[in-house]
Amino acid sequence: MSLQTFASFGSLINLRPARLIRLGLYLIALAPCLGVLNCSWAQNYPTRPIRVIVPYAAGGYSDQISRILAENMGKTLGQPLILEAKAGGGGRIGAEAITKLPPDGHDLLMTTNGTHTYMAVTEKNLSYDPIKDFTPISLIGTYGLLMVVNPSVPGKTLPDFIEHVKKNPGKLNYATSGVGSGLHFAGELFKSMANVDMVHIPYKGSGPGMQDVIAGTCQVIFDGGAKPFVDAGKVRLIGTTSAKRDPRYPQMPTLAEAGLPGYDLTYWIGLFGPKGLPKDIQMKLNAAVKIAVADAQVQVKLNNMGLNLIGSSPEELVADIRQETEKLRAIAATIPGGVQ
Repeated sequence: MSLQTFASFGSLINLRPARLIRLGLYLIALAPCLGVLNCSWAQNYPTRPIRVIVPYAAGGYSDQISRILAENMGKTLGQPLILEAKAGGGGRIGAEAITKLPPDGHDLLMTTNGTHTYMAVTEKNLSYDPIKDFTPISLIGTYGLLMVVNPSVPGKTLPDFIEHVKKNPGKLNYATSGVGSGLHFAGELFKSMANVDMVHIPYKGSGPGMQDVIAGTCQVIFDGGAKPFVDAGKVRLIGTTSAKRDPRYPQMPTLAEAGLPGYDLTYWIGLFGPKGLPKDIQMKLNAAVKIAVADAQVQVKLNNMGLNLIGSSPEELVADIRQETEKLRAIAATIPGGVQ
């Protein structure tokens, strides 16, 4: 806007043009200073501990991964990352909470595609937009789920298990981290492709669901963090959900290999901020993620949990969300009754 136009505008609001021109010159002179102050503020970020909302119950797979990453990122950023489990609604409650917080970088969301692609497909009235209502920071890594059952369930192979379920329709329960979650989607896709009837029991996270599978209240769960319970003999591994075999169990066939050709559900975990997070803070957090996933100790810990580390750009994360959402819509259309 020229000073003449500025002055004309001033006359419309009953300010003297000469006076308004002086005001305009003052603001123009002040602008570089404001830029310096803003830059200085961003360089000093973070100025206090960073709260990281994990929208699932404490003790679950996402919580375990988040703690390892948070510890390393805290060292890089110079402030601790404090995790807060805000479970419920398959992750919806925690994801929605971050959209209502100020975009200053001191409140973040560490979540899975359960809240950003699966719910976009399975929820007709989702209270947030998975892309527009968040600032993407980084896709951290991908993983497959482990399909495990209580040891009392007959059948040590996938075909044997399917045969058992078919002989007992509606008598086996499968646990998930909530309605519309990735675990729920995995179970419904399994039911559809195997043509079996199992009852869905939603929990506020995979941790409580796993405990009930161990106790025998539920018989089945698809869970990325099941390895300790498999190794301890508390549950039995039936197969894995990704197209490629899980690096933790290279001898275990995938569900596709074992009898359900085409079954492929790969999951991810990513970091987001509220909508409107300043670009420089966004990139400072992105750099901290990349430092964490490049750390040798972090790699050993997370690879042993079945996580394939990535550390993407914000733009790559958004592209992955868009692509995966379309893929899941196509899969959901093949499930009788949808995933509700």
